[in-house]
Amino acid sequence: MTIKPLIILPDPLLRVASRPIETIDAAVKRLADDMLETMYDAPGIGLAAVQIGEPVRMLVIDVSKEEEENAPRVFLNPEVLSAGEETNVYEEGCLSIPDYYAEVERPAAVTVRYLGLDGAMREETVDGLLATCLQHEIDHLNGVLFIDHISKLKRDMVVKKFTKAARKAGV
Repeated sequence: MTIKPLIILPDPLLRVASRPIETIDAAVKRLADDMLETMYDAPGIGLAAVQIGEPVRMLVIDVSKEEEENAPRVFLNPEVLSAGEETNVYEEGCLSIPDYYAEVERPAAVTVRYLGLDGAMREETVDGLLATCLQHEIDHLNGVLFIDHISKLKRDMVVKKFTKAARKAGV
């Protein structure tokens, strides 16, 4: 397993729609392992493959509490099938937008369909933090960032800040 460098805003790759995973082979399983290692090292609770420069429809999540044993989950080609009408507001952050947090309102429960690493198609209804995290990471697979869910003024300020920092760093 390898810790991969994270893609940081304003990298244009973050706005690319990721392509589906066609076959589950050793390379896909290795990528899942690398993603989990990178997510835990960051530390974070979710990571989309595009965030480490791989624009494929894969994400990893672990919303276990600190005192609990790790409970890593891998989702291939995930899609939201339906969303409940009730909403939750969580303060979200993103490994690709370090040290910036904002309250985002999303559906409190969603039903998702995805492939597991074993190749089995699954459908699951989730709520709470897992629902929020899944929606956040699936957004990444579609080239959408959590800052797209906040006001244009705040979003523009964040993008400007990260663009300026990238220019200063010579990126």
